[in-house]
Amino acid sequence: MTPEQQDRLSEDLAVNHGHVPVLRDRMAALLAPAVESAGATAVIVDGTLGAGGHTEHFLSTFPDARVIGIDRDTASLAAATERLARFGDRFIGVHATFDDLERAVDTPAGEIFEIAREHGIAGALFDLGVSSMQLDQLDRGFAYRADAPLDMRMDPTMGITAADVLNTYSHGDLARILKTYGDERFAGKIASAVLREREDQPFTTSARLVELLYATIPAATRRTGGHPAKRTFQALRVEVNAELESVEKSIPAITDRLRVGGRAVYMSYQSLEDKIVKSAFTALTTSTTPPGLPMDLPGTSAKFAVVTRGAEKANDREIEDNPRAASVRVRAIERIAERGDN
Repeated sequence: MTPEQQDRLSEDLAVNHGHVPVLRDRMAALLAPAVESAGATAVIVDGTLGAGGHTEHFLSTFPDARVIGIDRDTASLAAATERLARFGDRFIGVHATFDDLERAVDTPAGEIFEIAREHGIAGALFDLGVSSMQLDQLDRGFAYRADAPLDMRMDPTMGITAADVLNTYSHGDLARILKTYGDERFAGKIASAVLREREDQPFTTSARLVELLYATIPAATRRTGGHPAKRTFQALRVEVNAELESVEKSIPAITDRLRVGGRAVYMSYQSLEDKIVKSAFTALTTSTTPPGLPMDLPGTSAKFAVVTRGAEKANDREIEDNPRAASVRVRAIERIAERGDN
């Protein structure tokens, strides 16, 4: 990293409370046409508020826009709300899952929500996966490099924990989530080891699980492909937080609420998330007229258009400045017609 890049990164870290938003400028550029055309009625939904870095940049970049920030993590929501207090009523934080827009947008009272309901949402961002803030909170159990309670809930007030999954799931269900959500080659062996170990003592902390994984995964495999616990921890986190189901539900929830010209942007960090987004966007941007007809039948033309060409990736400079950007895949969609238009 050059001295100039190091200075820029240090400045970003200081401004963003140690957490640099991935592709911050590109996210603003993707939303800009929609937000600027909406003018004083522009409402942006940040569905994954986290530390608030993207939202802070949006509020600074678009002086007429308002932002509804959604997060299921009460600690993140409180910290981001304090950080964004200087923007006054242009920002409102809501404790909800990002797929529950009925609770986050349709129900609350207040001017920002009334504008969103009357005019539609101008822009939305979903920065998927676990946030760097959550990874840094070692007592949450997301990180496999520190011993901590096996929790992994993004909303620590509700739902099952990773320990619950390990201690109660059947061999088949454990193997399935490890294989499906973590692409773990040794899912069956790990599931067998977990069931055997939990008979002696339930799992409570991450160190014991990491020790089991080291003992179960062959040494030759451990020497390549990163930390041997990475895939299992990812799978448990996805299962505990129903992440893929939330992604799937969030797409119709947000696209139904976009105004004409409004845009939704998704940032995915694993292939399963990106496949869900790609499939949904393809369906939304495809006419339902039977193939072979010279024109679209009434009511069958696509109401959305893709904004990005395939999945955008971070360039080398962005990755060097912010290593978390290495695996990101960005897709964006724009509403081009009302639901009832031809």
